[in-house]
Amino acid sequence: MLLADQPYAHLLKPHPGPLGPDERYDTAHFADLELDRARAGGAGFLECAFSSVTVTQGVLRRARFTECWLEQTRWLSTDLAQSEWQDVTITGSVLAGVTIGGGQLRRLTVRQCKLESVNLRGALLQDVVFEDCRMRDVDFSEARLTGVTFPGSALEGIRFRQAELVRTDLRGATRLELTDGHRGLRGAVISSAQLIELAPQFAQAFGVEVRDS
Repeated sequence: MLLADQPYAHLLKPHPGPLGPDERYDTAHFADLELDRARAGGAGFLECAFSSVTVTQGVLRRARFTECWLEQTRWLSTDLAQSEWQDVTITGSVLAGVTIGGGQLRRLTVRQCKLESVNLRGALLQDVVFEDCRMRDVDFSEARLTGVTFPGSALEGIRFRQAELVRTDLRGATRLELTDGHRGLRGAVISSAQLIELAPQFAQAFGVEVRDS
């Protein structure tokens, strides 16, 4: 699906920036922008699009993204704690050093993205799809994941400490490497091959010593 396929695409109006705190943006198109140290806490984005936008060291705490499209965006060292995302698609983008702790993500599609050192501690994720993504050092500790899937995604150094997983399917992941929080996988679905691959990590996490002689 492309931006042109979105029902609000013909309504989009170019917005040159910058962003402001507690502002409301409706059918705005942010394109080819470098937003350094953007301060937009509490801002609301309704039916907006972000194309080739880089946000560096921004603060968008409690921002709300509803029915938005983000493509070829870069979110670097940005604070998105307690932000809300609903009916949003993020494609071909990079999130590095981003905090979304305590956020609420509903019906979110993250496709062909790179996530590195992303903090999702205590977040709520419902019906979220991570498709063909590379995820490294992503922290889901104390988060609640319901109906979350990872088709074609590589997960490296992922944390699920004290997470709550409901109908979360990890079988589509091409790689599943956990740093800690193995007990947090309760409620998840994994394949038999993944179980075999994770067996040494499970043994170590539960203090089991494996010897063949």
